Amino acid sequence: MSTFAIRISILEMLTGLAWAQTDQVLPLEGTWRFSLDPEDVGIEQKWFADDFKTEQTLSLPGSLQEQGFGKRPSAETNWTTRIGKSLLADPRFRDYIHTEPFRSPFWLTPERHYVGPAWYQRQVIIPENWKGRRILLHLERPHWQTTVWIDNRLIGNQDGLGMPHEYVLTDSLTPGRYRLTIRVDNRIHIPVGDDPHSVSDQTQTNWNGIVGRLFLKAEPAAVWFEDVQIYPNIERKLCRVAVEFGRQKADPLKGDLRIESQSFNSPVSHTPDAQTLPVFLSEEERLEFEYKMGDAVQLWDEFSPALYRMTIRFIPKDNQEIVEQTVVFGMRQVGVRGTQFTINERPVFLRGTLECCIFPKTGYPPTEVAEWKRILKTGRDYGLNHLRFHSWCPPKAAFEAADEMGFYIQAEASTWATFGAGSAVDSWIYEECHRMLKTYGNHPSFLLMAPGNEPGGGEKRDAFLGKLIDHLARRDGRRRYTAGAGWPQIEQNQFHVVSEPRMQRYEPLRLSDPPQTNADYRRFVSRYEVPVISHEIGQWCAYPNLSERLKYTGSLRASHIEVARDLLDRAGMLILGHDFLMASGRFQVLLYKAEIEAALRTPGLGGFQLLDLHDFPGQGNAPVGVLDCFWQPKGYVSSQEYSRFCGPTVPLARLKQFVFTTDQILEALIEIAHYGPLDLTVRPDWTLRDRAGRVLMSGELPLTAVPAGGLTTLGTVRLPLNRFKK
Repeated sequence: MSTFAIRISILEMLTGLAWAQTDQVLPLEGTWRFSLDPEDVGIEQKWFADDFKTEQTLSLPGSLQEQGFGKRPSAETNWTTRIGKSLLADPRFRDYIHTEPFRSPFWLTPERHYVGPAWYQRQVIIPENWKGRRILLHLERPHWQTTVWIDNRLIGNQDGLGMPHEYVLTDSLTPGRYRLTIRVDNRIHIPVGDDPHSVSDQTQTNWNGIVGRLFLKAEPAAVWFEDVQIYPNIERKLCRVAVEFGRQKADPLKGDLRIESQSFNSPVSHTPDAQTLPVFLSEEERLEFEYKMGDAVQLWDEFSPALYRMTIRFIPKDNQEIVEQTVVFGMRQVGVRGTQFTINERPVFLRGTLECCIFPKTGYPPTEVAEWKRILKTGRDYGLNHLRFHSWCPPKAAFEAADEMGFYIQAEASTWATFGAGSAVDSWIYEECHRMLKTYGNHPSFLLMAPGNEPGGGEKRDAFLGKLIDHLARRDGRRRYTAGAGWPQIEQNQFHVVSEPRMQRYEPLRLSDPPQTNADYRRFVSRYEVPVISHEIGQWCAYPNLSERLKYTGSLRASHIEVARDLLDRAGMLILGHDFLMASGRFQVLLYKAEIEAALRTPGLGGFQLLDLHDFPGQGNAPVGVLDCFWQPKGYVSSQEYSRFCGPTVPLARLKQFVFTTDQILEALIEIAHYGPLDLTVRPDWTLRDRAGRVLMSGELPLTAVPAGGLTTLGTVRLPLNRFKK
């Protein structure tokens, strides 16, 4: 036996002893034996049947690429993307593509690239106190398809992209030592598209591995909770609870169900009365009941994100083991008033940006709540309350952070695909949406849902997606559904995400028009009967931040910034790089300000989704954000300045022009967009200042009541300018 094998054997013995003393969870994080399978021969050759004949190891959780496995990228690399791939033939970038090291001008370049099956294997020791228990294998975020064997026995395979893979191993495991083998395949075996951020190389990379939590878990074998879903009803101050049981035998279920709940994440604690229900289920597996929350129930929204922990215990009559599960939920109800969303019957305006799976340190999304809280806090500092996950579904930690912070999420079922053509994605999308609702449905932050981004397929697509949206809306009414981000606007949509209105695409605005702050989109919104969110507004680029390339210390390289730096250097202007960033960045801020204020001036608009608050490196060098890919500021606008025009309460001045002469009258209609938690009463004052900051004129507008949830006119400022020389 090799030294390596002895070391692994001793480690497993010691770990097995520790596991036997740690309740009912066996962690699987750590060192795994490992082998690539680029020719896809592992199943045929039964690699699962023996210990791997290799001393290659890596660590899980993690990806194989970040640990140095796979080939170095080259001009021959078969990238998982369509957009931008043709540009690799552009002669301007020949030196970057056909020399070592390869550097992509169009997306972040990974240090290693591998697409295909990879095999992960380790020994596990099942302790004696697990005898007779139900055993589950939990893989939080694999990428993508997993197949599992215990010794020589095939357990099964799964291909969910946006949720954990769980396998029931009860029939294959009793106390003792076993070989656990997991095959992970990151090829596109379901046609979800070449460009969705769930799988493409554009942003997160098409990585192979398993991240997040990996463990074996033991639970009661006779009866268990297969699923618990909680459906709030704020009008009746209760929630409907749906419990799905699993059981080992077909015998009737007899016992009591004990339900308790406790609020948290709020200044005042609230404990609804406990409830006990008798249970008798002969053949059915599902039990539904109402749980009263009481008059002191605390509601969840962006301003007061109160949460509850509900603990459900099933106490069998036959003295079997008590079954227990705790679920976190929020008393939140999403609705519609006219063409605006409501949260708990109060109008809300969604101020959102995209998250395109851009994680330049690792190439895959984080699974830690703290990191998602950092991202969401940054969004909140810049005035946002909403995050759209473009063509992917985030991990549990993102929902948990959003729940606690009161942030609204639009999650998508990991596609940028063609639907209705009869391909495998048509059945897979139903399964994936069901898995999303089961896994994340109780999270109050999960406000909106779409099958994916900008779907293709024409009339067949529309008919297919119409049936899907109807099906999802009937299945789970806790959120609102649309057929796709961007399009199509079909009658089944409960809201639309549309490429208009935005400044670049709106008929009343012409390039010949003078700069102004008078336009809004009310005429566009009036065409619809459901809320409209403007799709990917902005896309205003600043000059690349050349120093940002130094931040890429992980598995991705900012090659597109390196190319931009070289081009500037060849032009003899490298010394001006920072000036270009600052000047173009300040102009970018003005353009985003115009975009956002036009949206806020529009009565009845449901909200906007920026592309983007932070940079998007996936389709060429697209520095469209005031933050870089790390959600960190670039230095030309602060969160305090940005949130003055992007936030819950924003004063607005309608000006038909920006340039005036002394023979004109400056006239401005003053409004306020107010979506804060409380109604206001305000008496606005105004000043006109010169470039040095000296007050030239000032005045006051009438005292005005400003209800929360809309746009209010405060008055008009009318200033004859003939008193000034210029």
